Amino acid sequence: MAYWLYKSEPNVWSWEQQKAKGDVGEEWTGVRNYLARNNMRAMKIGDKGFFYHSNEGLEIVGIVEVCALSHPDSSAKGDPKWDCVDIRAVIDMPKPITLKDVKANPKFEKMALVTSMRLSVQPVTDEEYFEICRLGGLDNPPQSPPQSPA
Repeated sequence: MAYWLYKSEPNVWSWEQQKAKGDVGEEWTGVRNYLARNNMRAMKIGDKGFFYHSNEGLEIVGIVEVCALSHPDSSAKGDPKWDCVDIRAVIDMPKPITLKDVKANPKFEKMALVTSMRLSVQPVTDEEYFEICRLGGLDNPPQSPPQSPA
């Protein structure tokens, strides 16, 4: 399975704004980091991810899913090297998980949120995903579809 974490400054694009987009979802535009872009290029329809409020709040507030595969980023003004995916809100995190919570838990010491803090689109391991969901009060969290062999 594949899980991700998407960082957004809530004053730029908030969880409430993401939820308001409904099933149509929204392009995850403006990513100008090659590793983050490559992460989006690897995503599949239905992959789940955490929506993380960065700069303000510093917490995982919800779960999203990929609803459109990697395509040219409409905010890149025709520059073909930048792609994005579309994501839609799936569920609120009943108890938001703060960065402080993550850093205090030894189970997350290798998590990209701790080791690659500036990366805006990050991979999340299955174990990290399910542990954060458990800590956040999601007993039966939405799951990404199984990954087919490459």
